[in-house]
Amino acid sequence: MSTSRYNSPDYYQVDELLTDEQKLVRGAVRDWVNRAVIPIIEEANQKCEFPMHIVKELGEIGAFGPYMPMEYGGSGLDQVSYGLIMQELERGDSSIRSMASVQSSLVMYPIYKYGSEEQRKKYLPKLATGELIGAFGLTEPNYGSDPGGMLSRFSDEGDHYLLNGTKMWITNAPISDISIVWAKDETDTVRGLIVERGMEGFKAPVTLRKWSLRASSTGELVFDNVKVPKENLLPGVKGLKGPLSCLSSARFGIAWGVIGAAMDCYDTALQYSKERIQFNKPISAFQLTQRKLAEMITEITKAQLLAWRLGILYNEERARPAQISLAKKNNVEMALIIAREARQILGAMGITGDFPVMRHMMNLESVITYEGTHDIHLLIIGLDITGESAFY
Repeated sequence: MSTSRYNSPDYYQVDELLTDEQKLVRGAVRDWVNRAVIPIIEEANQKCEFPMHIVKELGEIGAFGPYMPMEYGGSGLDQVSYGLIMQELERGDSSIRSMASVQSSLVMYPIYKYGSEEQRKKYLPKLATGELIGAFGLTEPNYGSDPGGMLSRFSDEGDHYLLNGTKMWITNAPISDISIVWAKDETDTVRGLIVERGMEGFKAPVTLRKWSLRASSTGELVFDNVKVPKENLLPGVKGLKGPLSCLSSARFGIAWGVIGAAMDCYDTALQYSKERIQFNKPISAFQLTQRKLAEMITEITKAQLLAWRLGILYNEERARPAQISLAKKNNVEMALIIAREARQILGAMGITGDFPVMRHMMNLESVITYEGTHDIHLLIIGLDITGESAFY
């Protein structure tokens, strides 16, 4: 059990750019993380267990689909508020933010954006409360950065679809009630299907032996002649535009979330450096420690401003996918570097569960890969600024 001594860094008074509502939302989630996540997350991480008891609480604090209209269970919040929620959750742990991010951006968003009204009413309110847990099936064993090569397929069998294939590295898979699965139809067109737990031939085995995101429930989605009702097809989109638009929303949340992990590492290192005495003075008095801390707060401040501006563009529906890629790429790399530097300041104590730094560092090694690898985001930006594709 541990309690939080966290002091949120705000070197450029970025709070002055936030509305009162946005700060209230952040404050409520911050208090919940301090109360419900910080005391239990280290044990959950060590045991490789997702703390299932917090799912309903995440629903209660509005962490699932907060930007959804109230009629579907959301809170009608703006995208900056959503980003701030993700930031506070990831300060607790990337696994908690991942769970909420998948539920919001990769499950609720496609149902809201591309689903029928019947699908929205059936699934969204229960997803918003945490009564249902969702997963998103796009990545396959042989197709990650190149989802267009997916092998998962479904065929029209008259009164139902027949789905076959395997999805891998799927957050929430072992605990999910429904999955948004992207597969090719008989014309090789990518479509989205809502697949429910319990459908015959559908399994979701857990992924074991992880060194990263250990408190996250990760698994596979395996479909062996699964009969999917026709009303479970998402009618509003065809092609890779569907899953890629969902990933843009998820990447936006990640760009905010990792700032929380970085701030937690920085604040931990700063406090420790003031208390750790060597050569008769705190290590915060040494030039190399000050350099590390100064560079940390510089990069955090840049990331805060980058995320805030992206949030404004998102609110105005002007954020382009390449701009989102830039923020995801930059902020995750920033957070990972800060976690590594903070670990050095803590010395041997940095590898223990007494401090959150090593846990954040291991988690961020996954975050820099999923929802588009660091290198793929560089190529997305390269395509955007040059007009030349490096993918083909």
